[in-house]
Amino acid sequence: MPDVQLRKKLFSLEEIYHEGGPVSDKPLQRVAALAVIANPFAGRYEPEIQGFMDDLKPLGLELAQTLIDMLGGPENVEGYGKGSLVGEGGELEHGALWHAPGGYAMRQLLGTANAIVPSSKKVGGVGARLDVPITHINASYVRSHFDSMEVGCNDAPRAGELAFALVMTSGPRVHSRSGGLEAWDIKGEDGLR
Repeated sequence: MPDVQLRKKLFSLEEIYHEGGPVSDKPLQRVAALAVIANPFAGRYEPEIQGFMDDLKPLGLELAQTLIDMLGGPENVEGYGKGSLVGEGGELEHGALWHAPGGYAMRQLLGTANAIVPSSKKVGGVGARLDVPITHINASYVRSHFDSMEVGCNDAPRAGELAFALVMTSGPRVHSRSGGLEAWDIKGEDGLR
């Protein structure tokens, strides 16, 4: 498989203090990482692409660790998600190669993450934006943690590039009050409840 050719990385931190209601004692933090790499399969159909996922594992671990550090450690992470932007000449399936390296990296480094990592992907041009879905790390049905974070880069993905994203959050949406399963009621048996 080809080597991962990294062009750039972008990291962001968002702190949300309120959504029109009372100011929270502790702001919700949402962090995102975006890595822009060359797409080794751009411009042609390649039937065997799965091996590239192994090459992407170190990148997934590096991005995930940076986000954990930005939030102050794994004990401060409650939500996560991942996504891919595919530049011109690529196909949606190239973005799907991020599922295992991105998702498993976060779950491995967090240690107790049982829920599947939600994902989005699309083909887009330079400056495309992607809404990365977020759920609770241990129970996908925790409604207070249903969220998303927009990611993108003004000069990516260029033709022949992929932009891979990871997102983590420190807690529920500010002013969450939509009911459903609450974080303190998680059983932690199946990644759902």
